[in-house]
Amino acid sequence: MVQRSGHQKNDFSRYGKIQDDPFVEDFNMNLARPHSKSVRLNGLATCLRLEEVYWGILATIADANSCSVNAVLSYVDREVHLRHGGVKNFSGLIRVVCVAHLLKAESTVLSPA
Repeated sequence: MVQRSGHQKNDFSRYGKIQDDPFVEDFNMNLARPHSKSVRLNGLATCLRLEEVYWGILATIADANSCSVNAVLSYVDREVHLRHGGVKNFSGLIRVVCVAHLLKAESTVLSPA
């Protein structure tokens, strides 16, 4: 975090203090770098732009399902059309799917059966 003269590290003046700094000590800014990939969604070629961190989460989901990232993306695309009639922002949906996957995994670890 950048320190400015007259301000403490976690003092954000009008915003209050941040007690739990979201930038962990070894935060990797490369995870925030957008990366575009050509993908096939149910046979249709398109380009999907996501930050690197999401491509990593998608790879984890694909590994857990013994399939490719394209297969995961195609599944999400097909299901959102079948269940909800589609979505305007597919990239945003994929980001939410990734976060939901992490939250589900976290709750499974915190609340074993």
